[in-house]
Amino acid sequence: MALARLIEAALQVRQQAYAPYSRFQVGAALELKGQESIFVGCNVENASYGLTICAERMAIGAAVAKFDLVQYPPQRIVITASPIAAPCGACRQVLAEFGLELEVVCLDPETPTNWQTYKISELLPNSFRLAHVPKELTNTPRES
Repeated sequence: MALARLIEAALQVRQQAYAPYSRFQVGAALELKGQESIFVGCNVENASYGLTICAERMAIGAAVAKFDLVQYPPQRIVITASPIAAPCGACRQVLAEFGLELEVVCLDPETPTNWQTYKISELLPNSFRLAHVPKELTNTPRES
């Protein structure tokens, strides 16, 4: 999938962000391996700040609602915010759940030449993963 399609989707959904407290609008567009669909999310703030939903987690949730992300893992996510911002710690952990090779593209729509690319493994080294959970506590299949 062309990066331009993801960027445009992230820019469009950013306009839908509900950010009355911070005025910090974020848009995210997620691509899954082997799928043409784009899953988008925007931040939704709440007067109780802890209940705020980040754009990245909203995009992951939309993808989970439609596809098995073990079978179709996230391949790339574009995040748009001004100023440019990488995912928060909670989003990094959620994204890492679905693969450490996920490409994260962060860009500032005010200065389109200002963008950064990472692998989630760079943003969250030594992440806590399914392999750390004792097998007897989960019935999730694991690779041998």
